[in-house]
Amino acid sequence: MPGKHQHFQEPEVGCCGKYFLFGFNIVFWVLGALFLAIGLWAWGEKGVLSNISALTDLGGLDPVWLFVVVGGVMSVLGFAGCIGALRENTFLLKFFSVFLGLIFFLELATGILAFVFKDWIRDQLNLFINNNVKAYRDDIDLQNLIDFAQEYWSCCGARGPNDWNFNIYFNCTDLNPSRERCGVPFSCCVRDPAEDVLNTQCGYDVRLSLVPACCVGQFEKWLQDNLIVVAGVFMGIALLQIFGICLAQNLVSDIKAVKANW
Repeated sequence: MPGKHQHFQEPEVGCCGKYFLFGFNIVFWVLGALFLAIGLWAWGEKGVLSNISALTDLGGLDPVWLFVVVGGVMSVLGFAGCIGALRENTFLLKFFSVFLGLIFFLELATGILAFVFKDWIRDQLNLFINNNVKAYRDDIDLQNLIDFAQEYWSCCGARGPNDWNFNIYFNCTDLNPSRERCGVPFSCCVRDPAEDVLNTQCGYDVRLSLVPACCVGQFEKWLQDNLIVVAGVFMGIALLQIFGICLAQNLVSDIKAVKANW
């Protein structure tokens, strides 16, 4: 009608979604950088950074790897999400959402395969633990991790105490000159609550009389007893990932709509 004008609202980038995504990722960026710094510092203390070949010398798992890998992934994702949201960069936002989506589907596939191939996973877990048993004295971080696991689950070895035969210090061969021969680490012992000082020699010469549970069985029992908590944690992580992907994709759509209107 004459004298009247129809106004169309131009598309715009939602500030709430933009800055929420920025804040959401800056936390992960800072945490990732902290984990990465701790991992690199630990490697520096162990002389790994000055001797790169030491990375492959350890037969078992170096726990510092977890800090470096997790910290690196979190740093990259956090950086892409933060800068992508702040600068409205669709390339970084797409990289963030695709990378996060890939991690989500890898986690989902791992969970499904672990359920379907339970026996194979159990065998691989046995092999993994025994490889780390062999390297028990090679790395202090690995030693502390094994001791913590055995104390926490009140277990000893993957299948039992005799798995410590894989370690050169604890095996029962006649040629083994170690004082720890036919023994186990102190973390296999059942500690007396009234004991004020930790007896680190309690595992000497007790292989034949010590029959604690195997660590794989105890771990499976722990998973069953805490199934709701474990499932809740993984569900929470999955929801955070889906939420981040949705925020990033929504922001990309808004940016494209604004550019198309120019």
